Amino acid sequence: MKKSVRAAGVTRACGAMTALGAVAGIAGALLSPSAMAQSQVTIYGLIDTGVEYVTHANAAGNSVVKMPSLTGSFPSRIGFKGTEDLGGGLQAMFVLEAGMAVDTGGMGQGNRLFGRQSYVGLKNATQSVMLGRQVNMTYLSTLKSDVMGPNIHSIGNLDAYLPNARSDNAIGYLGTFSDVTVGATYSFGRDATAAGGPASTNCAGETAGDSKACRQYTGLLGYDNKSFGVNLAYDKLNGGPNALLGLNNSSYTDTRIGLHGYFMLSDARIGLGVLDRKTQTATKSDSDLYYLGLSYPFTVALVLDTQISRLKFKGTANSATLSVARLTYNLSKRTALYTSLGYIKNSGTSAIAVDAGGTVGTGMNQLGVMTGIRHTF
Repeated sequence: MKKSVRAAGVTRACGAMTALGAVAGIAGALLSPSAMAQSQVTIYGLIDTGVEYVTHANAAGNSVVKMPSLTGSFPSRIGFKGTEDLGGGLQAMFVLEAGMAVDTGGMGQGNRLFGRQSYVGLKNATQSVMLGRQVNMTYLSTLKSDVMGPNIHSIGNLDAYLPNARSDNAIGYLGTFSDVTVGATYSFGRDATAAGGPASTNCAGETAGDSKACRQYTGLLGYDNKSFGVNLAYDKLNGGPNALLGLNNSSYTDTRIGLHGYFMLSDARIGLGVLDRKTQTATKSDSDLYYLGLSYPFTVALVLDTQISRLKFKGTANSATLSVARLTYNLSKRTALYTSLGYIKNSGTSAIAVDAGGTVGTGMNQLGVMTGIRHTF
């Protein structure tokens, strides 16, 4: 159950009109119930962990049993979010969200305090504007079509950026007008660390004399109703000095264009999509990622999610095909047990692991099985 914390009113009687008394009087007025009655802060979170068995975890083909750090069925986190009613339908808002590694108690996203999200902004009934570290449009584009989400075995293993598509130093806009959604982000420097997780780029940007270094643009145009939805997403990142993944020059780029959709068949949801990625660096790369998934609730408590996805590097023999099935049993609205089974087939020199943060021998196929528990609050 989410817990709400309301600002407590504090009122002090002022004695003589001294400087100290005046300050106390102002503070009392600002913190009074009448001044803060429309402010609300919510504490929320999710804890998810389990045990996984993985084959071919190294070049020798050995297996391993472990408790994963990055994710289970969802990554663990704790967050704080709040709003203040400013009148006329306008609200101030903020989100501070920290990722956690349940197996060790460590912080996520490169040991950042609020590495998942950290922003402040304004919103009304249909539009919002955010400033700070935030999920961008690539992240939002797959929320309904990717039935596995950030599961331990998911398309995030084929492209680690997808479940980690966040931007530092960003201005964000999101508008929902009836069934149409429009969104965009602009970042002055996409990623300020090299230790922020699987999608880190160490591209801090905000560089004097180089207006392109580490700038990032993402956009989204979507349509949704009760029966189906489709969206188009665009994401372009410029490189910069010392950036990883070969993006060590501001003229280098990493661009993704995604088309994602879903439709409903009674209570079942079928999701699918394609993502084209082009990296223009000293070594150019062009790849396509396809996925097709089904989420089927046998009952309110028992849900089956399945998905097949494929990553193909054009002009090479390198490819990877991932098949996943996850069965979830909801003990309550907040607690669930699950088992996830994943199998990946690597071709050529591909060495993509079946699980998030895992390892695999070059060209080897890999099986992963995880059983875990998830609790939200």
